[in-house]
Amino acid sequence: MTAPVFVVDDLATVGSGPGGRFVLDGPEGRHAVSVKRLRAGEDIVLTDGRGAWADCVVLATEGKDRLVVQLDSVSEEPAETPRITVVQALPKGDRGELAVETMTETGVDAIVPWAASRCVTQWRGDRGAKALAKWRATAREAGKQSRRVRFPEVSDLMTTKQVAGLLAGADLAAVLHEDREHGSVPLATAELPVDGGIVLVVGPEGGVSPEELAVFAGAGAGTYRLGPSVLRTSTAGTAATALVLGRTGRWS
Repeated sequence: MTAPVFVVDDLATVGSGPGGRFVLDGPEGRHAVSVKRLRAGEDIVLTDGRGAWADCVVLATEGKDRLVVQLDSVSEEPAETPRITVVQALPKGDRGELAVETMTETGVDAIVPWAASRCVTQWRGDRGAKALAKWRATAREAGKQSRRVRFPEVSDLMTTKQVAGLLAGADLAAVLHEDREHGSVPLATAELPVDGGIVLVVGPEGGVSPEELAVFAGAGAGTYRLGPSVLRTSTAGTAATALVLGRTGRWS
């Protein structure tokens, strides 16, 4: 089992204490001491979630929320390529957090919430701000759980026009769309770029509308299918990300 991961907002300041000693406190320290019940001699990883990380050894605990660790150096994990972004139409209920969680565990690099025309859920005002905060918190916690040191970025909510702009700049722009009459091709046969960016669009439960398909096609996106079955919006992004990660060699 790999060492548990804890987040430090500014890792550049870690290890500045005498002899490389650092105290992990606050919510992360409380989780390490009171929930994980870490003890002297155990290994942990500190990260800022943006690629900087450090292997540490627990020296001692102080109270219920302070973990004293030994840290000698900070490393940087480079961003992997091609970069994979999933544009996720807003699902109903807690399926949005489920999608974010599983895509993060799988290895997606960025997640874009999308207000598709057929979305039942709408993000407006305080409700939208709270929902976005939940997605970002889910990505952070899932990143820690899956032992990542570079967590996926969760952008602000995008409109169809904004998503089209994102697709226009991608090296591969793919809209997941299962429609026998539309002529979608298997994503498993798509020509993938060696580097650059891949953008995958996942529609809502009602599917991507013809008007949205036309806008995305105008931005250079093609339509692709994953297989013979139709996946729910909360699982399609994870399946597509896994397929692309395997084909690009990022899982090799």
